[in-house]
This record gives sequence, structure tokens and C-alpha cells, in this order.
Amino acid sequence: MRANTTEEVRHEDCAPRRVLELFATKWTSMILHTLHGGHDGRARTGVLLRSLPGISKKMLTQTLREMEGSGLLTRHVAGTVPPAVEYRLTVLGNRLVEPVELLYAWGRANADALEHLRIRPTSRRKDQGALTGG
Repeated sequence: MRANTTEEVRHEDCAPRRVLELFATKWTSMILHTLHGGHDGRARTGVLLRSLPGISKKMLTQTLREMEGSGLLTRHVAGTVPPAVEYRLTVLGNRLVEPVELLYAWGRANADALEHLRIRPTSRRKDQGALTGG
């Protein structure tokens, strides 16, 4: 089978599907962006929680565990009391930052068009009526 064919993306374990699985939650890209842009690739849980408005502690913990399992970051525990836990981007995590930043730049460049999109009912945006015509 040739690479980059329509047939290739039909397979469950193909590279494009595995990439999309990394974004199964909206927080994965935001955590990558925050670690890379705001904290030099490393941060403690509390710092991340304060840096990501709208995320719950439970969702942050769950997403960090998934990202660790995917090899995007590592968890480092200092031998202090209480233990200080720091998350650091791995080589793979740093490699994924580039396309994430490209998507974020695209979003900023197309903010006006994005404002006209219909939002999902689960969105937390406050101006839903203006965007959906209601």
C-alpha cells in the first residue's frame, strides 16, 4: 500500500488516526501549548491548573496521565514532603508542539471566520445566541 492514500486512513492503526487520537480531549493541545509557550516545557500541576482556565483538577490529572501514557510528557516526583510533581515535555511532545502551534496560529489568523461557526451545544461560550442566530 502506498503512503498517504485514502485506503491508508481506513486502517484503525494508521498514522493519521493515531495523531487524531492524541487530540481526543480538547485539553491535550492546550496543555502542550501551555507547557511549551508559558513554562519552558515543564510545570507543576498547580501551575498548569492556574494556567488553563476552565479545566477541572480531575480533567487535568486525567489528561496528564493520558499524555504521559502516549509518551508526550514525563512525570517527575521530587523527594520532598509533600512530594512536588512536575510534568515535562518529552522529545515527542516537543515535536508535536510545532503542528499545535501552527493550528493555534491558524486560529488566530482566522478568528473572524471562527466567530461565525455554529457552536456545539456542549460549548461553554457565553455568546451562543449571537453565533447561532438565537
